Amino acid sequence: MTYPMPKVRGTLTPDKVLADLTWLRVGGPADWLFRPADVEDLADFLRDLPAGVPVFPIGVGSNLIVRDGGLRAIVIRLGRGFNDISVEGCQVQVGAAALDAHVAKKAADAGVDLTFLRTIPGSIGGAIRMNAGCYGSYMADVLQSVDIILRSGEKMTLTPADLKLCYRQSDLPEGAVLIGAVLKGPQGDPQELHARMAAQLATRDATQPTKDRSAGSTFRNPAGFSSTGRSDDVHDLKAWKVIDNAGMRGARRGGAQMSEKHSNFMINTGDATAADLEYLGEEVRKKVYDSSGITLEWEIMRVGDPG
Repeated sequence: MTYPMPKVRGTLTPDKVLADLTWLRVGGPADWLFRPADVEDLADFLRDLPAGVPVFPIGVGSNLIVRDGGLRAIVIRLGRGFNDISVEGCQVQVGAAALDAHVAKKAADAGVDLTFLRTIPGSIGGAIRMNAGCYGSYMADVLQSVDIILRSGEKMTLTPADLKLCYRQSDLPEGAVLIGAVLKGPQGDPQELHARMAAQLATRDATQPTKDRSAGSTFRNPAGFSSTGRSDDVHDLKAWKVIDNAGMRGARRGGAQMSEKHSNFMINTGDATAADLEYLGEEVRKKVYDSSGITLEWEIMRVGDPG
Protein backbone atom coordinates (compact mmCIF):
# COMPACT_ATOMS: atom_id res chain seq x y z
CA MET A 1 0.00 0.00 0.00
CA THR A 2 1.49 3.34 -1.03
CA TYR A 3 0.43 6.75 0.18
CA PRO A 4 2.18 10.01 1.07
CA MET A 5 3.41 10.08 4.67
CA PRO A 6 3.24 13.20 6.86
CA LYS A 7 6.44 14.68 8.24
CA VAL A 8 7.09 13.53 11.80
CA ARG A 9 9.50 14.21 14.64
CA GLY A 10 9.29 10.62 15.82
CA THR A 11 10.34 7.59 13.76
CA LEU A 12 8.65 6.01 10.75
CA THR A 13 9.81 2.54 9.72
CA PRO A 14 8.52 0.88 6.53
CA ASP A 15 7.80 -2.86 6.31
CA LYS A 16 8.43 -3.43 10.00
CA VAL A 17 8.21 -7.10 10.97
CA LEU A 18 5.78 -7.22 13.87
CA ALA A 19 7.00 -10.52 15.29
CA ASP A 20 9.66 -8.45 17.06
CA LEU A 21 6.93 -6.53 18.91
CA THR A 22 4.67 -9.33 20.16
CA TRP A 23 5.12 -11.64 23.10
CA LEU A 24 4.36 -14.70 20.94
CA ARG A 25 7.07 -13.61 18.47
CA VAL A 26 5.02 -14.26 15.34
CA GLY A 27 3.70 -12.05 12.58
CA GLY A 28 4.55 -10.53 9.23
CA PRO A 29 5.34 -6.89 8.44
CA ALA A 30 3.20 -3.79 8.84
CA ASP A 31 3.22 -1.27 6.01
CA TRP A 32 4.68 1.25 8.45
CA LEU A 33 5.52 1.50 12.13
CA PHE A 34 5.17 4.96 13.67
CA ARG A 35 6.66 5.85 17.05
CA PRO A 36 5.55 9.41 17.83
CA ALA A 37 7.86 11.76 19.70
CA ASP A 38 5.05 13.20 21.83
CA VAL A 39 1.33 13.93 21.88
CA GLU A 40 1.59 16.81 19.40
CA ASP A 41 3.58 14.67 16.97
CA LEU A 42 0.91 11.97 17.15
CA ALA A 43 -1.96 14.44 16.71
CA ASP A 44 -0.32 16.13 13.72
CA PHE A 45 0.42 12.77 12.10
CA LEU A 46 -3.15 11.51 12.42
CA ARG A 47 -4.57 14.83 11.20
CA ASP A 48 -2.31 14.95 8.12
CA LEU A 49 -2.56 11.28 7.20
CA PRO A 50 -4.68 10.74 4.07
CA ALA A 51 -8.26 9.87 4.88
CA GLY A 52 -8.99 6.18 4.71
CA VAL A 53 -5.48 5.01 5.58
CA PRO A 54 -5.96 2.47 8.39
CA VAL A 55 -4.08 2.85 11.65
CA PHE A 56 -3.60 0.21 14.32
CA PRO A 57 -2.37 1.17 17.81
CA ILE A 58 -0.28 -1.50 19.52
CA GLY A 59 0.93 -1.73 23.10
CA VAL A 60 3.65 -4.20 24.04
CA GLY A 61 1.99 -6.99 22.05
CA SER A 62 1.14 -9.08 25.11
CA ASN A 63 -2.33 -10.06 23.91
CA LEU A 64 -1.89 -10.21 20.16
CA ILE A 65 -1.38 -12.57 17.25
CA VAL A 66 -0.31 -10.85 14.04
CA ARG A 67 -0.90 -13.21 11.13
CA ASP A 68 2.02 -14.30 8.96
CA GLY A 69 1.06 -12.07 6.04
CA GLY A 70 1.40 -8.95 8.15
CA LEU A 71 -0.81 -5.93 8.57
CA ARG A 72 -1.88 -3.51 5.84
CA ALA A 73 -1.94 -0.49 8.10
CA ILE A 74 0.19 2.01 9.93
CA VAL A 75 0.97 0.52 13.32
CA ILE A 76 1.35 3.15 16.05
CA ARG A 77 3.40 2.26 19.10
CA LEU A 78 3.77 4.69 21.98
CA GLY A 79 6.98 4.84 23.97
CA ARG A 80 8.85 7.50 25.89
CA GLY A 81 6.74 10.55 26.41
CA PHE A 82 3.69 8.34 26.93
CA ASN A 83 4.77 6.31 29.97
CA ASP A 84 4.81 8.81 32.84
CA ILE A 85 3.26 7.86 36.18
CA SER A 86 2.37 10.43 38.84
CA VAL A 87 0.39 10.09 42.07
CA GLU A 88 -1.61 12.76 43.86
CA GLY A 89 -3.70 11.59 46.79
CA CYS A 90 -5.63 8.52 45.65
CA GLN A 91 -5.43 9.46 41.97
CA VAL A 92 -2.79 8.10 39.61
CA GLN A 93 -2.13 9.87 36.30
CA VAL A 94 -0.66 7.41 33.81
CA GLY A 95 0.52 7.42 30.22
CA ALA A 96 -0.91 4.72 27.98
CA ALA A 97 2.53 3.18 27.44
CA ALA A 98 3.19 2.76 31.18
CA LEU A 99 3.45 -0.92 32.09
CA ASP A 100 0.72 -2.28 34.34
CA ALA A 101 3.27 -3.69 36.76
CA HIS A 102 5.12 -0.36 37.03
CA VAL A 103 1.85 1.47 37.74
CA ALA A 104 0.95 -1.00 40.49
CA LYS A 105 4.36 -0.65 42.16
CA LYS A 106 4.52 3.13 41.98
CA ALA A 107 0.97 3.43 43.28
CA ALA A 108 1.81 1.08 46.16
CA ASP A 109 4.83 3.20 47.02
CA ALA A 110 2.41 6.10 47.53
CA GLY A 111 -0.11 4.00 49.46
CA VAL A 112 -2.64 3.58 46.64
CA ASP A 113 -4.05 0.11 46.06
CA LEU A 114 -3.85 -0.82 42.39
CA THR A 115 -2.27 -4.16 43.26
CA PHE A 116 -4.44 -6.15 40.83
CA LEU A 117 -2.43 -4.62 37.98
CA ARG A 118 0.83 -6.18 39.18
CA THR A 119 0.34 -9.53 37.47
CA ILE A 120 -1.44 -8.29 34.34
CA PRO A 121 0.95 -8.33 31.37
CA GLY A 122 1.11 -5.34 29.07
CA SER A 123 0.57 -1.61 29.22
CA ILE A 124 -2.18 0.58 30.62
CA GLY A 125 -3.57 1.40 27.17
CA GLY A 126 -4.18 -2.27 26.47
CA ALA A 127 -5.53 -2.87 29.97
CA ILE A 128 -8.13 -0.15 29.47
CA ARG A 129 -9.08 -1.34 26.01
CA MET A 130 -9.60 -4.89 27.31
CA ASN A 131 -11.01 -3.88 30.72
CA ALA A 132 -8.31 -6.11 32.17
CA GLY A 133 -8.69 -7.52 35.62
CA CYS A 134 -7.86 -10.23 38.13
CA TYR A 135 -8.40 -11.07 41.80
CA GLY A 136 -11.91 -9.65 41.54
CA SER A 137 -10.84 -6.15 40.40
CA TYR A 138 -11.09 -4.64 36.90
CA MET A 139 -10.06 -1.45 35.18
CA ALA A 140 -13.72 -0.45 35.30
CA ASP A 141 -13.42 -0.28 39.10
CA VAL A 142 -10.56 2.24 39.13
CA LEU A 143 -10.80 4.18 35.86
CA GLN A 144 -11.78 7.85 36.19
CA SER A 145 -11.10 9.21 32.68
CA VAL A 146 -9.09 8.53 29.53
CA ASP A 147 -7.43 10.86 27.03
CA ILE A 148 -7.44 9.92 23.37
CA ILE A 149 -6.38 11.37 20.03
CA LEU A 150 -9.06 10.95 17.38
CA ARG A 151 -8.28 10.01 13.79
CA SER A 152 -8.86 13.71 12.97
CA GLY A 153 -6.01 14.70 15.31
CA GLU A 154 -8.39 16.16 17.90
CA LYS A 155 -7.72 15.44 21.57
CA MET A 156 -10.68 14.25 23.65
CA THR A 157 -11.31 13.12 27.22
CA LEU A 158 -13.76 10.27 27.80
CA THR A 159 -15.44 8.89 30.89
CA PRO A 160 -15.75 5.19 31.73
CA ALA A 161 -19.41 5.44 30.72
CA ASP A 162 -18.32 6.62 27.26
CA LEU A 163 -16.20 3.49 26.90
CA LYS A 164 -19.09 1.14 27.75
CA LEU A 165 -16.71 -1.17 29.58
CA CYS A 166 -17.76 -4.79 29.82
CA TYR A 167 -16.03 -8.13 30.12
CA ARG A 168 -12.72 -7.90 28.26
CA GLN A 169 -13.76 -5.08 25.96
CA SER A 170 -14.39 -1.35 25.60
CA ASP A 171 -15.85 0.96 22.97
CA LEU A 172 -13.29 3.44 21.58
CA PRO A 173 -13.92 5.58 18.48
CA GLU A 174 -12.62 3.98 15.30
CA GLY A 175 -8.97 4.89 14.67
CA ALA A 176 -8.55 6.64 18.03
CA VAL A 177 -5.29 6.27 19.96
CA LEU A 178 -5.46 6.13 23.74
CA ILE A 179 -2.69 8.27 25.24
CA GLY A 180 -3.34 8.44 28.99
CA ALA A 181 -5.73 7.94 31.87
CA VAL A 182 -6.54 8.81 35.45
CA LEU A 183 -7.00 5.92 37.87
CA LYS A 184 -8.21 6.03 41.45
CA GLY A 185 -7.62 3.36 44.07
CA PRO A 186 -8.27 2.94 47.78
CA GLN A 187 -5.59 3.87 50.27
CA GLY A 188 -3.44 1.20 51.86
CA ASP A 189 -0.23 0.64 53.75
CA PRO A 190 2.68 0.56 51.24
CA GLN A 191 4.39 -2.36 52.97
CA GLU A 192 1.19 -4.42 53.01
CA LEU A 193 0.46 -3.59 49.36
CA HIS A 194 3.92 -4.71 48.26
CA ALA A 195 3.59 -7.90 50.31
CA ARG A 196 0.26 -8.63 48.63
CA MET A 197 1.81 -8.18 45.19
CA ALA A 198 4.70 -10.49 46.08
CA ALA A 199 2.19 -13.17 47.07
CA GLN A 200 0.25 -12.66 43.84
CA LEU A 201 3.43 -13.07 41.79
CA ALA A 202 4.30 -16.28 43.62
CA THR A 203 0.82 -17.68 42.93
CA ARG A 204 1.00 -16.67 39.27
CA ASP A 205 4.42 -18.26 38.78
CA ALA A 206 3.21 -21.47 40.42
CA THR A 207 0.10 -21.80 38.26
CA GLN A 208 0.92 -20.16 34.91
CA PRO A 209 3.66 -20.75 32.30
CA THR A 210 5.40 -17.43 32.99
CA LYS A 211 8.73 -18.70 31.62
CA ASP A 212 7.23 -19.63 28.26
CA ARG A 213 6.31 -17.49 25.26
CA SER A 214 2.60 -16.88 25.68
CA ALA A 215 0.03 -14.09 25.38
CA GLY A 216 -1.80 -14.70 28.63
CA SER A 217 -5.26 -16.24 28.61
CA THR A 218 -6.18 -17.48 25.15
CA PHE A 219 -9.96 -17.59 25.56
CA ARG A 220 -12.49 -15.68 27.61
CA ASN A 221 -14.27 -17.51 30.39
CA PRO A 222 -17.51 -18.88 28.89
CA ALA A 223 -20.01 -16.95 30.97
CA GLY A 224 -21.99 -13.71 31.14
CA PHE A 225 -20.42 -10.75 32.91
CA SER A 226 -21.79 -7.47 34.19
CA SER A 227 -20.90 -4.07 32.76
CA THR A 228 -18.27 -3.62 35.47
CA GLY A 229 -16.53 -6.80 34.38
CA ARG A 230 -17.61 -8.81 37.42
CA SER A 231 -19.26 -12.16 37.05
CA ASP A 232 -23.03 -12.25 37.42
CA ASP A 233 -22.89 -15.91 38.43
CA VAL A 234 -20.55 -17.39 41.01
CA HIS A 235 -20.89 -20.73 39.23
CA ASP A 236 -19.47 -19.42 35.95
CA LEU A 237 -17.30 -21.93 34.10
CA LYS A 238 -13.62 -21.32 33.51
CA ALA A 239 -12.07 -21.69 30.08
CA TRP A 240 -9.26 -23.92 31.35
CA LYS A 241 -11.79 -26.36 32.78
CA VAL A 242 -13.77 -26.87 29.57
CA ILE A 243 -10.48 -27.16 27.64
CA ASP A 244 -9.36 -29.89 30.06
CA ASN A 245 -12.71 -31.64 29.72
CA ALA A 246 -12.24 -31.66 25.94
CA GLY A 247 -8.85 -33.34 26.34
CA MET A 248 -6.91 -30.41 24.89
CA ARG A 249 -4.43 -29.69 27.69
CA GLY A 250 -0.99 -30.02 26.06
CA ALA A 251 -2.43 -30.23 22.52
CA ARG A 252 0.01 -29.21 19.77
CA ARG A 253 0.02 -27.90 16.23
CA GLY A 254 3.48 -27.33 14.75
CA GLY A 255 5.34 -25.13 17.23
CA ALA A 256 2.14 -24.10 19.05
CA GLN A 257 0.97 -25.81 22.23
CA MET A 258 -1.73 -25.45 24.87
CA SER A 259 0.32 -25.32 28.05
CA GLU A 260 0.52 -28.38 30.26
CA LYS A 261 0.75 -26.06 33.26
CA HIS A 262 -2.37 -24.00 32.46
CA SER A 263 -4.50 -25.22 29.58
CA ASN A 264 -5.91 -21.77 28.70
CA PHE A 265 -2.41 -20.51 27.89
CA MET A 266 -1.19 -21.01 24.34
CA ILE A 267 2.59 -21.03 23.97
CA ASN A 268 5.11 -20.76 21.17
CA THR A 269 7.50 -23.62 21.89
CA GLY A 270 10.13 -22.04 19.64
CA ASP A 271 9.23 -22.23 15.96
CA ALA A 272 5.48 -21.64 15.79
CA THR A 273 3.94 -19.58 13.02
CA ALA A 274 0.91 -17.40 13.53
CA ALA A 275 -1.00 -19.97 11.47
CA ASP A 276 0.04 -22.73 13.90
CA LEU A 277 -1.23 -20.72 16.85
CA GLU A 278 -4.52 -19.73 15.26
CA TYR A 279 -5.18 -23.20 13.87
CA LEU A 280 -4.56 -24.75 17.29
CA GLY A 281 -6.87 -22.22 18.91
CA GLU A 282 -9.64 -23.02 16.44
CA GLU A 283 -9.12 -26.74 17.00
CA VAL A 284 -9.52 -26.19 20.75
CA ARG A 285 -12.73 -24.23 20.16
CA LYS A 286 -14.11 -27.07 18.01
CA LYS A 287 -13.21 -29.77 20.51
CA VAL A 288 -14.73 -27.79 23.38
CA TYR A 289 -17.93 -27.25 21.40
CA ASP A 290 -18.10 -30.92 20.45
CA SER A 291 -17.65 -32.05 24.04
CA SER A 292 -19.73 -29.46 25.91
CA GLY A 293 -21.73 -27.35 23.45
CA ILE A 294 -19.83 -24.27 24.67
CA THR A 295 -18.38 -21.85 22.12
CA LEU A 296 -15.19 -20.32 23.46
CA GLU A 297 -14.43 -16.74 22.42
CA TRP A 298 -10.88 -15.63 21.72
CA GLU A 299 -9.38 -13.27 24.27
CA ILE A 300 -6.19 -12.88 22.26
CA MET A 301 -6.66 -10.35 19.43
CA ARG A 302 -5.85 -11.71 15.96
CA VAL A 303 -5.16 -9.26 13.13
CA GLY A 304 -3.60 -9.12 9.68
CA ASP A 305 -3.45 -11.20 6.54
CA PRO A 306 -2.77 -14.94 6.31
CA GLY A 307 0.66 -15.91 5.09
